[in-house]
Amino acid sequence: MGTRFRQMYEPTWDSVATHPLPEWYDDAKLGVFLHWGLYSVPGWAPQVPDIQELLRTKGPRAMLYDNPYAEWYRNSMQLEGSPTWTHHRQTYGESFTYDDFIPAFDEGSASADLDGIAELCATAGARYVVLTTKHHEGFTLWPASSPHPTKGAYHARRDIVADLSEAVRARELRMGLYYSGGYDWPFNDAVMKNPADATLAVPDDPAYTAYATAHVRELIDRYRPSVLWNDIAWPAGGNLPELFAHYYNTVADGVINDRWIQPSLPRNAATETLARGAGHLIQTFWRALPSSVKHLTFPSANHYDFNTPEYAQFDEVKEKKWESTRGVGHSFGANRNERPEDIVTATGLVRLLADIVAKNGNLLIGIGPQGNGTIPEEQQVPLRGLGDWLATNGEAIYGTRPWDRAAATTTEATEVRFTQRDGEVFALLLDTPGVRTFGLRNVDATAVSEVRLLGIDEPLEWEVREGTLEVTFPERLPVSAVQVLSLGRGARPSR
Repeated sequence: MGTRFRQMYEPTWDSVATHPLPEWYDDAKLGVFLHWGLYSVPGWAPQVPDIQELLRTKGPRAMLYDNPYAEWYRNSMQLEGSPTWTHHRQTYGESFTYDDFIPAFDEGSASADLDGIAELCATAGARYVVLTTKHHEGFTLWPASSPHPTKGAYHARRDIVADLSEAVRARELRMGLYYSGGYDWPFNDAVMKNPADATLAVPDDPAYTAYATAHVRELIDRYRPSVLWNDIAWPAGGNLPELFAHYYNTVADGVINDRWIQPSLPRNAATETLARGAGHLIQTFWRALPSSVKHLTFPSANHYDFNTPEYAQFDEVKEKKWESTRGVGHSFGANRNERPEDIVTATGLVRLLADIVAKNGNLLIGIGPQGNGTIPEEQQVPLRGLGDWLATNGEAIYGTRPWDRAAATTTEATEVRFTQRDGEVFALLLDTPGVRTFGLRNVDATAVSEVRLLGIDEPLEWEVREGTLEVTFPERLPVSAVQVLSLGRGARPSR
């Protein structure tokens, strides 16, 4: 018998760069992002547009003061005059601190139904789950061995990471772990008010670098996550090649996201003054800046398996694997102040997934448990609708790859997206054409020998006219957010 060896990674950029993207991640297409922490107890943020629109129209300072992300509650409640500052004082009183939410969180999470959360993720059709083990607030969801440098034992009473990992894996889903390496607001008492604070709030202290590194190594060793998802940045002085090599050597088919950028300039009085000046200029001249720069982005690190644009879509297929991350509403954490119109519909979520997958992306859809672990019904509805659609049409999503053409239209101007698996091409219609018979533009169907409509057993009427595929839907067409045609293995993009 031969001996099978797996690659061992050395702690160098060249070594970790050889890590291939695991097929399971490329095949999965859909994950669920769980934001759960002390912010889940108040569960509140103002009613504003999604963060990209807010930034684009009003600028970075307004984005901080009117922040739609409920998971930023600790920062928002300290910005005098902000909607969250007003809400907090009116609801809890001036003397109620952020840490006063700990007893309610511990009491609620102690009896939280983690099997129910995992079951919802499976019902949605997700193939992996990512949990916030520590958000910017610094409070961890596992009993971290390293005490917080300013808070001491600053963690949940229950080992939520262990218990949820067990529930998720019991349903044969992959478990991923998020960690906020860039921000830990209690560590340096950071309050983010202005554009410059985006970089200045990252702790510049070897003690924090050691603390964050110890945390991530512990998460790797104790829970072996299939996805290692860092947020914002990574503090200066950290040895990322060593950390990544340790991860890959521990979890051979693990994946790492892109948000591990480290500061390139030394932190001193001169660079801080420069950063604040640049931030002031950005805010002052925001309206005059080109629209191409008015969006929330995260610079990519030296090495990553996939990048993570937020509330984003693209026009074309991306060569590098990417993961679009967004909440079902305008917030990732639970926001009791969101309106029905702020929540994506099941139809919208299905069409979003189809568009993203056609362009080489995965969708990481965010839901926010309340403090006691319950998922608001309005968040569950779109996920269940997505799962129902995937139960019928999943073969056009799971395990597919982008086709030679990402998008086209029908002769009735219906938007179409394409995926393919092993040569079989799928055409995903983002709306139902207004007529029964229509043609597919930009598709050479000369060699097509079979056309199927997923979800029905009866034969489909179709013909090829001068290379163009014409399809006739049945009179009684099942209702679907996206109708999916299999074009078999003969379809080619027309030039």
